[in-house]
Amino acid sequence: MSCHQKRALSRSDAEGREPEAERRATVNAPSPVSDRRPLLFVGMRAPFRVVVITGASSGLGASLARAYAGSEVVLGLLGRDRRRLGETAQACETKGARIRVGAIDVADADAMTAFLRQFDREHPVDLLIANAGTSAGPDPECPSEGVDAATRQIGVNLLGAINTIEPLLSGFCSRGRGRIAVIASIAAYRGLPYSPGYCASKAGLRAYGEALRPRLEPRGIGVTIVCPGFFDSPMTDRFEGPTPLRRSNGDAARIVKQGIDRGRRRVVFPRPLVLGLQFCDFAPAIIGDAILRRYRFRIRSA
Repeated sequence: MSCHQKRALSRSDAEGREPEAERRATVNAPSPVSDRRPLLFVGMRAPFRVVVITGASSGLGASLARAYAGSEVVLGLLGRDRRRLGETAQACETKGARIRVGAIDVADADAMTAFLRQFDREHPVDLLIANAGTSAGPDPECPSEGVDAATRQIGVNLLGAINTIEPLLSGFCSRGRGRIAVIASIAAYRGLPYSPGYCASKAGLRAYGEALRPRLEPRGIGVTIVCPGFFDSPMTDRFEGPTPLRRSNGDAARIVKQGIDRGRRRVVFPRPLVLGLQFCDFAPAIIGDAILRRYRFRIRSA
């Protein structure tokens, strides 16, 4: 071996060796939090003893409330319709659950914060389901949806979910456990020409949830993004047009609950519709636009 090779090898060995104290510090240093969590399921899974559900007065929210109700369960139910919310609460009480009701619009950030933080102090929340939503759309022959309609949908569907989640994040993180589920829609995958405001609000909600998950999982909080297609609900009843692969409300609630309880990161159904919308998004715009322009529908005012 030449002197030059020996010097190079010696220098390489010296650079490769680290002081003993430094090596020990490296070995004993705590690994990143994300490395300490299992990769498949992260965050709390069923059973959940304290559950908060928005949009619980009807539709999917009411069905999920009844599904989670039981003895030793505390439910925080929020909705705008006081009468229907009371009916949901009564049904849950008959199953042995303790109920706290808030007749609050999720768009009211101050009221949401006050209710949720007080509830969390009294009953530390295990599961939060941000389900409240609304829909609207322009007349098929009118190019404009209107600022008020679009703003309302974004205010409820996106900002309302943020108003629901943010007040509870500090509690979740301090306890190092919990799960958040956000109910978006398959409309989040590709904008539909006859419901621009709705699609924008659900696309924003899906992106918000997807962004939260990698931030919260290292802290022990799981996030489930739910993107359902058509199912029986008061919202779907206002939909005038084809509703392919439509499911019953009970089936939809069962699929959503099963995914949440198992700690799924995403719950998406029905798969064929999702793949179709993804194709329209990935394909050249002229092709996706032509396909979706033929899918005509109208959403009646609530």
